[in-house]
Amino acid sequence: MTENIIKNKSFAFAIRVVKLYQFLCETKKEFVLSKQLLRSGTAVGALVREAEHAESKADFKHKMSIAQKEINESIYWLELLKETDYLTNEQFQSINADAVEIIKLLTSIIKSTKANINN
Repeated sequence: MTENIIKNKSFAFAIRVVKLYQFLCETKKEFVLSKQLLRSGTAVGALVREAEHAESKADFKHKMSIAQKEINESIYWLELLKETDYLTNEQFQSINADAVEIIKLLTSIIKSTKANINN
């Protein structure tokens, strides 16, 4: 069986988000923005897992499209945390690079699936 890169990367991202959430709550006493990031950041991997057992190609594409929206939302919360000085530029760059990689992978998967459905 081949390695599922998006599954692995989205799960690793969720772990990073959970740890960042813990850090923000315990160290920075920030609870609102971090909770939003926790929700969107962990939803990505859950949606990718759901897509594994999609009922059809269209259902698969739909779930991956929602995952794409969730990672995009996560990037928004990360940017907001950086701009409000809850994250240093270095902390932001590190986790944001993972998020950008995931959004690129999801975009590619969605485009390939669309093409596959249309053929």
